[in-house]
Amino acid sequence: MENIFNIRTEQDFLNASLKTFRYQYENVDVYRKFVDYLKIDPDTVDTVTKIPFLPIEMFKNHQILDKRVVADLYFQSSGTTQMNLSKHFIANENLYRESIYKSFEQFIGKPEDFIFLGLLPSYLEKKNSSLIYMVDYLMNVSAQSENGYFLYNHADLFELLKILKGKKVILFGVSFALLDFLDFCASQRGDEPIGFSKNLIIIETGGMKGRKEEMTKDELLVILQKGFNTNAIYSEYSMTELLSQAYSLGNNEYECPKWMRVLVRNAEDPLTYEKEGRTGAVNIIDLANFHSCSFIATQDLGKMLPKNKFQILGRIDHSDIRGCSLLVS
Repeated sequence: MENIFNIRTEQDFLNASLKTFRYQYENVDVYRKFVDYLKIDPDTVDTVTKIPFLPIEMFKNHQILDKRVVADLYFQSSGTTQMNLSKHFIANENLYRESIYKSFEQFIGKPEDFIFLGLLPSYLEKKNSSLIYMVDYLMNVSAQSENGYFLYNHADLFELLKILKGKKVILFGVSFALLDFLDFCASQRGDEPIGFSKNLIIIETGGMKGRKEEMTKDELLVILQKGFNTNAIYSEYSMTELLSQAYSLGNNEYECPKWMRVLVRNAEDPLTYEKEGRTGAVNIIDLANFHSCSFIATQDLGKMLPKNKFQILGRIDHSDIRGCSLLVS
């Protein structure tokens, strides 16, 4: 494979996408059967909108993997024991790590410059979570002594954040865990303003479904901004089936790294695409998924914004409860 991290232009992205499509058609059996089922001739695919997008549900019942490789590592979606969980087999761990690093660096900065705290379970508790792997990797790169996980240890996190004033700190957390922590903070400080560092960045990773009263992403961001007394409330968007992350630095507007794209398909006709500003179902191209499938039709609802930005608006009705909200069950 060519180096996806050298992509600079839309033409670079198109060329890399078409090469990846043809490679995966030849070497990922499930994807090839899917394309053939649609009666699509690979030789006629010359734009990204002509590439078939594999339904994300296929990761639940099939091993989506390049026949030329062996994968011992896999990530598994969160869920209850009654659910059939997705598995994403990882043939190139270093590629995932480089994607994590370069995505983070592009949107936020060098991981070495930050202390990382997590309102998440530790890596030892959730080894097959791609989110936990990502945060653990960033902690290892950062190598700061204060790094750590504080899922239910609110008192220690509260005291540590007060001590870390003036330092560059990132707090990763699923949405409901961040709200629980703010409830604890309010019980400790009363009516006093929160006294955490102005350099504190909050990165919420989704995860409200079934755990707290439903609210919109915009409502959540306002509550977090007020509660943590900072405008630096960011969001990270990824999933078990991806090896790349999109980030929102505010206003619920996400941007992809250079090797990743979002398209919004018509929810009733999966082979047509919505215009900018119209709501539809989210398709994702993730070229870091070279040894599985880079072209995935998700069950998320979203809309495209100018400059390749996008919003996530929720889930398609009747799709499974998935991801971060069940991660800490």
